[in-house]
Amino acid sequence: MSIPFKKHGTPDVGELVVAQVKKVFDYGAYADLLEYENLEAFIPWSEVSTRYVKDIRDVVKEKQVVVGKIIRVEKKSGKIQIDISIKRVLEGEKRTKILRWKRIQRAQKIIELSTKNINRSLDEAHKYVWSVLEKEPDPLSILEEAVLRGSQILIQQGIPEDWAEAILSEARRHISIKTVKIRALAELICYKSDGIERIKKILTEINSMDYGSNTKVVIYTVGAPRYRIEIEAVDYKTAEDIYNKISKFLETQAKVLEIDRFKLVHEAIEKG
Repeated sequence: MSIPFKKHGTPDVGELVVAQVKKVFDYGAYADLLEYENLEAFIPWSEVSTRYVKDIRDVVKEKQVVVGKIIRVEKKSGKIQIDISIKRVLEGEKRTKILRWKRIQRAQKIIELSTKNINRSLDEAHKYVWSVLEKEPDPLSILEEAVLRGSQILIQQGIPEDWAEAILSEARRHISIKTVKIRALAELICYKSDGIERIKKILTEINSMDYGSNTKVVIYTVGAPRYRIEIEAVDYKTAEDIYNKISKFLETQAKVLEIDRFKLVHEAIEKG
């Protein structure tokens, strides 16, 4: 449950936090704020549930992870006192916060492992890597994009090249990008003397077109005059848009280059 890079300072009133309950009493419970360095919060009995609770232990138990909303931050006698409310957190807010928390954990774990692999310290990792990524709403999404597009994504963020390569290597071991693949079969016949060159021109242009980031288009011969086109993207809509783009291009070029017979068949959809 711990993460290597925690926030310093104190949270703001109204902020959502992830906490782990450590002690439960009749009047409330104490919990560690998992995102912050050495901070605990108090959950008043009146803030555990929107319904009447006879025994607080029916709702809150030791070691339980909860999402709370900061309702008080006060410095008293040199000590910081923080109160959080569980009942004021909407179910949708809770799901979103936990999901984000888990993704931050994954991102930090990948960086921690990368640090060990190149014999660097966590302090250095925080300075050169996490201080950059923590500015992003979803640091893991940057690592996911790097897996798809290479270490340049991390370097562009301001991460040194040696760190970027080490992180990418580790990210590839722990991040599996789900993709959608569309297969289509194109049939192209041209009886002109330079028919093969005309068909080759069309296929070459399809291969070199810009389809956007995180996509891949591969063309190979099944057996002339049939050519299989494979489109891979991170979601179905993107893959289908690319298919439609290729279909329109083929139709236009078949007329321009006087292809005698043109046909494109949508074959299959696969999830990777």
